[in-house]
Amino acid sequence: MPAKTLRLNEQDNVVVTIADLPTGSPVEGDILTSARVPRGHKIASRVIVKGEPIRKFGQVIGFASTDIKPGEWVHEKNVTMGEDFERDYAFAAEAGPPDALRQGEVPAFFEGFRRADGRAGTRNYIGILSSVNCSATVVDYVADEINRSGILDNYPDIDGVVPLPHGQGCGMAGKGEAFDVLSRTQWGYASHPNFGAVVLIGLGCEVFQIPRMKDTYKIAEGEHFQSLTIQEIGGTRKAVEAGVARIKDMLPFVARSKREPLPASELTLALQCGGSDGYSGLTANPALGVAADMLVRQGGTSILSETPEIYGAEHLLTRRAESVEVGQKIVDLIHWWEEYTTRNGGEMNNNPSPGNKAGGLTTILEKSLGAVAKGGNSTLRGVYRYAERIDRKGFVYMDTPGYDPVAATGQVAGGANILCFTTGRGSAYGCKPVPSIKLATNNQLYAQMPEDMDINCGDIIDGVTLEEKGKEIFDTILAVASGKPSKSEELGYGRNEFVPWQIGAVM
Repeated sequence: MPAKTLRLNEQDNVVVTIADLPTGSPVEGDILTSARVPRGHKIASRVIVKGEPIRKFGQVIGFASTDIKPGEWVHEKNVTMGEDFERDYAFAAEAGPPDALRQGEVPAFFEGFRRADGRAGTRNYIGILSSVNCSATVVDYVADEINRSGILDNYPDIDGVVPLPHGQGCGMAGKGEAFDVLSRTQWGYASHPNFGAVVLIGLGCEVFQIPRMKDTYKIAEGEHFQSLTIQEIGGTRKAVEAGVARIKDMLPFVARSKREPLPASELTLALQCGGSDGYSGLTANPALGVAADMLVRQGGTSILSETPEIYGAEHLLTRRAESVEVGQKIVDLIHWWEEYTTRNGGEMNNNPSPGNKAGGLTTILEKSLGAVAKGGNSTLRGVYRYAERIDRKGFVYMDTPGYDPVAATGQVAGGANILCFTTGRGSAYGCKPVPSIKLATNNQLYAQMPEDMDINCGDIIDGVTLEEKGKEIFDTILAVASGKPSKSEELGYGRNEFVPWQIGAVM
């Protein structure tokens, strides 16, 4: 195979460039490029006539808007989404037997925190949550005061204090879908196993009332949970003083938690990609899929999300669903998103972003094929609403937007205690209280942003196998879950990345 292109599948009528191709470069046989083609982009491997499906990975990624010659750059100027095309959902046709270790695989362990409810944490933080944006400043002030005091130096087994303000909580209906989403998200964080204790701070008059949340989820205040409101406590200064005092009282309780050996089955892995490029579906995403399958065989859980980024590839998931009912939930989500985007004056192909397109992705159909690869090949065991508590082991799906901070917030609220994030353009992201492991899709990015990237997957193009890279990712997951800081943690990311999904009208 020539050194500068990569043929993907015998059914494909495009190849992917793995280095910049100048005009007139020989590619395959008598195929010549008719323009300079950036690496990660596509060129036609044969004649593609107007209206014909364009295939990559053996799947449709769009339709030719004009005749395309062999060697011609295949991108926005000659590709369209076209009319909707038939997907064969074949519900549960590829569902497998119960996931189990393969011959030669041994049970894996990590050093984690066992919580009172039986779940496992990978970090031991104290969280400061805001019930409404009106208390966001107080939340930040409390965290800053604790950090300035130096008191945390006396508690080396506590990873820190995490303020998590947000932009919602009022100007919304007190019931319905939007309220339920925020409620699930707040409870998911308040009860997250990576928090040894939580303080929830409100204003007092907001729609999202703290007493209502406590009643809904049967929350009793104690060493692990405290709440207060600015209005009831007597104003901003007194609220900050009260918040600081309550955290100081919590420190000895949280410090009693110690790491201990726990089975990998206690890990719940959030699968994320952002700033994707033409290499994502070739390197980091399928390698992460291998690691996700390894975790599932260990009895753990992996969560694929971002419904707008499975669009056009949803049939690859319905086939792996354990039942028709599970597969139909995926299709129902797709229909909801089609209606949702139309209602808001958008379309599903508003994604990919400009950066995705500069990296070689042309349509959402193409982007989705790479995104789904993160989920590996395990049987799909369940489909969940945004921020809903994950209560099944194995490979599952959660409905979220494609916007990474919003998607990851839902996964963490659902119980993810470790996260892997693939990127080809260089997304800078972190996710307190959950460590985020960043996977670069190409060598150039890994060299360009070494302080942000944990693992280079670009060497897959150079000959490292997906299985070898998947094992490296899995081993890194265990190490980071055991306390090794990820690059985003070293940089301090995570304070501003708590972004609950805002669905309803702002009143």
